[in-house]
Amino acid sequence: MSVGTDLRRANSRVGRASHPGANFAKHAYPLWFYLPAGIIFLTLFIVPTVLSFYFAFTRWTLFDSWFIGFDNFVQFFREPSLIGSLTHTLVYGVLTSGLKVVLGMLLAVALTGPVIARGYLRSVTFFPVLLSSVGVGITFKVLLDPYHGVVNGVWSAVFGGDGPGWLTDPKLALYSVIGIDVWKGLGLATLIYIAGIMAIPAEYFEAARVDGAGFWKIFRTIILPLSFPATSTVIVLSLIGGLRSFDLIWTTTSGGPGWASDVIASVIYKQYQAGFYGLSTAGNVVLFIVVTAIVYPLSRWLNKREAEL
Repeated sequence: MSVGTDLRRANSRVGRASHPGANFAKHAYPLWFYLPAGIIFLTLFIVPTVLSFYFAFTRWTLFDSWFIGFDNFVQFFREPSLIGSLTHTLVYGVLTSGLKVVLGMLLAVALTGPVIARGYLRSVTFFPVLLSSVGVGITFKVLLDPYHGVVNGVWSAVFGGDGPGWLTDPKLALYSVIGIDVWKGLGLATLIYIAGIMAIPAEYFEAARVDGAGFWKIFRTIILPLSFPATSTVIVLSLIGGLRSFDLIWTTTSGGPGWASDVIASVIYKQYQAGFYGLSTAGNVVLFIVVTAIVYPLSRWLNKREAEL
């Protein structure tokens, strides 16, 4: 009888220990431990988000507001620059994200190899990430000035003639800002890829070399698939940043010339400047929905692919 009782007690203990939530419930932090972070998150994110959805349906000033329904959204979608700015936003987000993935991977592969001054080169690559976006935008606006800028001065010395209007030509302005954004954010993508590559067990590389695999085969069969979590992170972060980008565009081109480099965020800011607060709040809601509609399913798909690898 005592033996059976002991076995039942032992099985009960094993069952409780194997339950997925048993250890978490036992070692979970007390509720008060979460309160400070929860209050900050509620105050700085949840409350402003909910209020922005409310004020998007109103016409408001700093002292008063009145409900007008969907009028702000109707007027926002009648903006003549909206369709162009939406296209520019998508182009900006996709190109900056794609270039950071490709160039970040290549730089990370180079900076995890046996190169001279590897630590110094990593620091130099990451340095632009630390700079203020406004400062970077103003600096490049001076460097890319079509008449007195250093870049066109070098262009004239090497190729002769006047250089392109990097930020003043409607066909080049958006792509010039994309290039600046990639230069500034490439270091973070490279750092993420370096961490992903260094997390790959060294035995995989040693086995591949023993089998006579060259660099391309090692890259294709080991580095590329096993660093997919890093790729997923870079894609999501870069795409969110690109779709929401404003500061670089505003400090370099202010959405110009004309509407050539306007994105949704710059159109929203122009509405704020004009005093149409309800209209610009509706634009913010539209931007929130656009970013969520693109990033959320993409993130789910990337997570699914990551789990399958």
